[in-house]
Amino acid sequence: MRDRNRRPAPPTDVVKLDAVIFGGGIAGLWLLDELVRDGYQAALLEAGDLGMGQTVLSQGILHGGLKYSLKGLLTGSARAVRRMPAIWHDCLKGRRQPDLTETTVLSRHCLFWETRSLRSRWGARSASLLLSSRMAAIPGSARPAILEGCPGKVWRVDEWVIDAHSLLQNLAARHAGRLLRIAFPDGLEAQVREGSVGLLQLSSFGRYLRIEPRSVILTAGRGNTALRQLLGLAPGRSQERPLHMVMVRGDLPELYGHCIDGAKTRVTITTHRDSQDRRVWQLGGEIAERGCSLSSEELVSEARREIGEILPGIDLRNTQWATYRATRAEGRTPGGKRPAEVSLLQESNLITAWPTKLVLAPRLAEAVKGQLPGAQCPPPDDCCFEGWPRPVVATPPWEEQADWG
Repeated sequence: MRDRNRRPAPPTDVVKLDAVIFGGGIAGLWLLDELVRDGYQAALLEAGDLGMGQTVLSQGILHGGLKYSLKGLLTGSARAVRRMPAIWHDCLKGRRQPDLTETTVLSRHCLFWETRSLRSRWGARSASLLLSSRMAAIPGSARPAILEGCPGKVWRVDEWVIDAHSLLQNLAARHAGRLLRIAFPDGLEAQVREGSVGLLQLSSFGRYLRIEPRSVILTAGRGNTALRQLLGLAPGRSQERPLHMVMVRGDLPELYGHCIDGAKTRVTITTHRDSQDRRVWQLGGEIAERGCSLSSEELVSEARREIGEILPGIDLRNTQWATYRATRAEGRTPGGKRPAEVSLLQESNLITAWPTKLVLAPRLAEAVKGQLPGAQCPPPDDCCFEGWPRPVVATPPWEEQADWG
């Protein structure tokens, strides 16, 4: 009679793969798609829900570089992102791969509007002269009603906004059979010799799998630190940039854009729909960075004041407010400055990668692929991943939040 308490013996068969990706956010999913289309035998491992660390918490703006050029200089960040939106637009229209036609496009433009300050006006006009993206001034008579009372100028920029949750669903559906949920750290063992990962042994819910990867890529955001530790790699290769985001729910107009003040985006607003078809604003920008030192109650109070100043005349009486904290993981830079580009760190057959921004996912995939050897592994047997637990897409923050006030 079988002893039910005895742990099943690990399998003796080994699945050989060209690449194993850790982390199921936009970086890992886009990379998986890129590699599979190029003939690589690859799988993606995720310990939680897809996109839960950063992607599903993002506002979904496909930046073209304007917000990074408000100082009047074509910054490294602006150079890195300004060609990315065209790639995304083609994918969202089904003109190139990956086909993202199942991803919801919330808006095909963003608005920029000034405050009363001279710094605000100088920053926006300097940026518009430097960038190739079109920045069209909107006359007062054509402004959205929500911006009619704004004292400064308003511009429209062709920066699309997408729904991050549907993006994750779209990419996950393309490769459902290659997505494996793992128990971390207890369900992962690795054989590492001279810095090279030779064998991965996975266990999850009574299932066991052994993988021999030719390359391992870490795209797990904050999780990269713990993965590097488990693999015996040097710590301290990343940095974190915390944010404290605000959400407003209620009878709100649709708005996608940035209120600018000098070299900073004072507040960035995007509009979403919850499961009960209520409009929800996400508030990012400088207020989310400044809010890291504030409690939720203090930040909501500050956000109410800010919204009242940047959107004169808005009625916020029938709205509910909540906050959530998010942390962006980045490759380490001198002085902790915001990276201008994607960050890659290659050590033997392992690459640690940070996309820095949502819009840079295609650029990161190309950069990683350029560091990999060509595809060599034959397709694994169909039964190798059969019955293995699969990760689901993370829930948007406005559905997770229960404490609305």
